[in-house]
Amino acid sequence: MVDPATNPAPSRAGNAARICTILAFAFAVIALFLVPLLFGLIAIVLGVIAATQGDKPLGWYAAGAGAAGAIIGMILGAIVYSAAS
Repeated sequence: MVDPATNPAPSRAGNAARICTILAFAFAVIALFLVPLLFGLIAIVLGVIAATQGDKPLGWYAAGAGAAGAIIGMILGAIVYSAAS
């Protein structure tokens, strides 16, 4: 039998934070290919929300991934644009 005092069930806030983290990572990947500033910013905001709601390490990693996705996406867009012209 599981003792709730030693192994509590995850709270709603914990679940919401984890969902924000997953969405932040997904938007960071999308930012590599489509509208990097928009999707990168969304990933950063969701990562910060997740980190402040309790998913500390992964939330901050997701925010960092959003920033990296935005920067790399802009670099890739500049490379593709310069190669096409």
